[in-house]
Amino acid sequence: MSERLEIRATGPNPRHIDHIVAVLVRGGLIAYPTDSGYTLGWRASNRRAQERVIRLRQLNQNHNFTYCCRDLSDVGQLAQVENWAYRYIRQLTPGPFTFILPATRQVPRWAQQKKRRTIGVRIPQHEVAQALLKAMDEPLLSSSLILPDQDEEILDTEDLFEAVHGLLDLFVDAGYCPLEPSTIVDMTGSAPQVLRQGRGVLDF
Repeated sequence: MSERLEIRATGPNPRHIDHIVAVLVRGGLIAYPTDSGYTLGWRASNRRAQERVIRLRQLNQNHNFTYCCRDLSDVGQLAQVENWAYRYIRQLTPGPFTFILPATRQVPRWAQQKKRRTIGVRIPQHEVAQALLKAMDEPLLSSSLILPDQDEEILDTEDLFEAVHGLLDLFVDAGYCPLEPSTIVDMTGSAPQVLRQGRGVLDF
């Protein structure tokens, strides 16, 4: 069984946010809204939930997971950020961008991309996501809610919930979210390199 919680996209009820936090603290796996569609989320210390995501999405072990962060201070604790990269990230966040950066020692090895020792980080611009991250007081590991047998885009949250029913613990339904994924930008070199063009647009 998967619980479904309907929540306001703007001005979410604090009691609803507290309920989501309680599910995560108990070791749950959730789906929640961001500015680039719904994403799967779990606590960074919850390796069992990460294994559930790998099975659910049929991912390989080299997949780069993403830390959803409240702000740049969270990013600085998780990733090694050069000055030039910091300036780019500051201009583009919050927003639909995922940045690939070298991981710091605070990040467990099993949460990193194994060959390059990198992680993805993003600062979402969605009130529910930000309220959740602030209440948790810690970044959340996340992965786009894309199912391996999904032949076409699911626009309706009712249909999306049906697709994941029984596969996670809580579906946080805030209504429609843009389905275009975040733009992935590799910041491990000397200049940004777009690995996947998504909703975010680099205009400089």
